[in-house]
This record gives sequence, C-alpha cells and structure tokens, in this order.
Amino acid sequence: MPLASLACRAGALLLAAAGLIPLSGTAGAAAAAPGTFTAIVFPDQDHTVVYDLIGSAARTVDVTMYELRDTTAVDALIARQRAGVKVRVILDGAHTSVNGSAYSALKAAGVGVTYSSTAFVYTHQKTVTVDGTTSLIMTGNLDSASYANDRDYGVVDTDANDVAAIERVFAADYARTAVTPTDGDNLVWSPTDAQSRLLALINGARTSLDLEQLEFGDPALVDAVAAAASRGVTVRVVGMNPTSYADEFDQVAAAGAKVVTYSSTTGPYVHAKAIVADYGTASAEVFAGSENFSDNSLNHNRELGLITADSGVLGTVESTFAGDFAHGAPY
Repeated sequence: MPLASLACRAGALLLAAAGLIPLSGTAGAAAAAPGTFTAIVFPDQDHTVVYDLIGSAARTVDVTMYELRDTTAVDALIARQRAGVKVRVILDGAHTSVNGSAYSALKAAGVGVTYSSTAFVYTHQKTVTVDGTTSLIMTGNLDSASYANDRDYGVVDTDANDVAAIERVFAADYARTAVTPTDGDNLVWSPTDAQSRLLALINGARTSLDLEQLEFGDPALVDAVAAAASRGVTVRVVGMNPTSYADEFDQVAAAGAKVVTYSSTTGPYVHAKAIVADYGTASAEVFAGSENFSDNSLNHNRELGLITADSGVLGTVESTFAGDFAHGAPY
C-alpha cells in the first residue's frame, strides 16, 4: 500500500479512536450511509477532537475560520505544515485584532494563510477539512477564550459530495475569486441559499420545531417560526439576550411557542445555531452551522451549515437541546 494510503488509514484510525468517525464510515458513501456524520457537543466534549482531526492529515488541511485564537490549534496546523502537509487557512479580515496573532504565527511558519475577501461582510464560516475526505462543520470558533462556557455543536461530515463542494468553495475563497456554491448532498451556504433552505425546514415542520439560536432577529425566519406555532406545531426556542430580541420572542410566544433564554451571566452561553424539526418521526431533520437568524448572516456573509436526517446527529442535538431548554429561564 502506498505511504499516502497508509497515512490516510492511520488518520482514520486516529479519528475513530477519538470518537470523531466510526471505523465503518466510508468516504464517498451515500448521504444516508452509516458513519457519514458524527456530532460533537461543546463544551461537553473538549477541542481535542479538533486537534486530532488536524493531526490526522496526511496530505492537506484547509481551514476557514471567523476567529482563530487557540494556540494549540495554531501549533497543530504548523506541525502539519512542517510534516510536509499542505496547510491553507482563511481568516476573517474584518477581525484582524482577534486573528492577527494566529495569522502572524502561521505566516512565519510557511502556512498558506490569507484574510478573507471583502465581497462578504464577514467570513463567519467555521470549517476544518483534511485530505479532501473529511470536513468538520462547527457553530463555534476556534477561540479558546470561549471554550469553557459556550454551547456549540460540530458535525464531522465524510459525505464525498459535501466535502468536494466545501473544497471547491474553499479554493475560490482562498484565491478571492467568485464562486456559486453547490450544496453537495446536505450543505447550506450563505449568502447563496441559507435563508431559503432554513425557511423550507421551518415551514416543513409538522409536529415539532426546536431552535437553539444565538441571534433571533431575521424577520422572515421569525415569521416562519411564529406561523409554525400558529398552525399547531410544538415550537420550543432556546435563545440569548432576551432584551435584545424581546419583540421577536414576544411574537413567537404570542403564537404559542415556548421560549427560554440565557444571558452572558447564566451559563451556558448559547452560541449555537441549530434547528431540529419533527424529531421522532420519519421526516425528522436537523440543521447545524454558522448561520445566525440575521439578515447579515443569511444574505451577506460567507457561512456554512448542513441539514441532515442522520439519526446520530438528530439524537445528539435534540438531547442537548432538551437539557438546555429545561434549565433556561422561561421568557
């Protein structure tokens, strides 16, 4: 077996040992195949899973990150570069005060690093892809200052069509050239189709709708959530900053939704962006990604999420949501 293949197999074994992917998972399998997705919950799990994913790379590591302020992650990227792996990183150019230290360290080590295109208000995407076969799509940044208290999710995706689409967009964004993203089998891109995909998910709910959102201000999505509650869907919302979104929370609560909130002083800090529709039914689906409920996030930023019917991701996100809902302050 060629050395590259051996290295890839070793990386797969490492990720399996870390709980990132099961050994039965096969890159290139259909979207519904067992092992295509694995959910991660932060801060319940620590970021070792991210470092292990980076460390497993035998050929390439491509990272798009809104905020990178984690020296362990930076050191892991540099170590892969020094091991002969091609490492490329896109950091949000509007946040140089946060990203500057990582940018300088990566640049000095010979890593291909660039600030994002001004075509987007923010590059808010949070993705790590290794060897063109495995992508980790996260709701949270690689910023160690937020690790202890932030509720976030990650999904490891080995669907070949998804990863190929992610890599195609990465190449264009890295070169700062225009691209129209494709969704692979499961992806949700901003500014291309995030609003329409999330509206379809919400509007399609028939029995239940659970939402965990840092921001709750996009009128189209808030109207759709209220409409779901009005037509008899059981709607539950876990939100942040009740004074900031009082009008929106009032709207969905008046329609019949149950809302609980957290604040910056009552943990966890709900940084997540997740939706579970019709849990426990044959049509159940879950969204997780970087997209907030805001016009800017959906229509003007570079963002990435995914929608899947994978039972493991559904169960993990739903059970975590249920705990957060139970402990939130009733609105």
